[in-house]
Amino acid sequence: MIKTDILIIGAGPTGLFTVFEAGLLQLKCHLIDALPQPGGQCSEIYPKKPIYDIPGFPEILAGDLTRNLLEQGKQFKPGFTLGERAETIEKQDDGSFIVTTNKGTKHQAPVVAIAGGLGSFEPRKPVLDNLSKFEDKGVEYIIKDPEIYRNKKVVISGGGDSALDWSIYLADIASNVTLVHRRNQFRGALDSVEKVRELTLLNKIDLITPAEITALHGNGKIDSVTVDKEGEISLIETDHFIPLFGLSPKLGPIADWGLEIEKNAIKVDNSLNYQTNIPGIFAIGDVNTYPEKLKLILCGFHEATLMCQAAYRIINPGKKYVLKYTTVSGVNGFDGTRKEAPKAVVQSIK
Repeated sequence: MIKTDILIIGAGPTGLFTVFEAGLLQLKCHLIDALPQPGGQCSEIYPKKPIYDIPGFPEILAGDLTRNLLEQGKQFKPGFTLGERAETIEKQDDGSFIVTTNKGTKHQAPVVAIAGGLGSFEPRKPVLDNLSKFEDKGVEYIIKDPEIYRNKKVVISGGGDSALDWSIYLADIASNVTLVHRRNQFRGALDSVEKVRELTLLNKIDLITPAEITALHGNGKIDSVTVDKEGEISLIETDHFIPLFGLSPKLGPIADWGLEIEKNAIKVDNSLNYQTNIPGIFAIGDVNTYPEKLKLILCGFHEATLMCQAAYRIINPGKKYVLKYTTVSGVNGFDGTRKEAPKAVVQSIK
């Protein structure tokens, strides 16, 4: 049995930052994640994608953000159960919870923080007869390492931010990038749309709209796709076909834990501390919902901070915690380290 103060379901950015905020309160954390490594979407889906709205970082790659959060929290010695999915939860007579994974690993804690992002993901796949035949043989739904596409011919299909952003990014890596969308209008950020149009004029992206991919071809590996542009059929040679139609999020077993669910998200009390309808269980980050919710990493960090304050009061009933700034109190790690601002030395004047 793994015992801890706060059991965190999900090791994405919000879950990882919770480790630091809990550590400042001298609370230990253990994280469970179905992925084999920490980082959530940032490490699994877009590690090389730049993020522009993290305070203090004009631009940071998603993978680098994960590494920084792990470095920030390592002084508080978090535990990890990776590659296992949180399956069941049971409340004990003492008020604590036991969470068991799909592999039978049991964890006990007085506080559970669900930070599962948007849950588990399944790519939305185009309806093509032989699509599965070419999966991992030239057909990819997620770009993990852009270097795979260096000097290759790539066809991307989709009209959202991911399709636009990756077309722009790969324009300097692949030998040829073709973007196919069924409409002339895109659903992505305006600056990304304009950038794609600029790269099209520079012959760095072949933009085909309105059009659809109707067939895939190849012998063991994809080598071409059929494109239907308003009845005009053409064959495009390619080494990779990347349909980016989004991901379908699913809460998985957490949906059966008796929590109040609304539109595939967990309802919480945002006027206090993001607690769910079950006392002692909180939901933070993209997995929760409340009026005017914004699914931003920054918001997840804020929610984690307030949740840890509530967790402290649950774990230490009757004990008052006085908030002190790290610039004043410093940071005492569980590993024996201490970080503090240098103190000015005032000498008396005689």
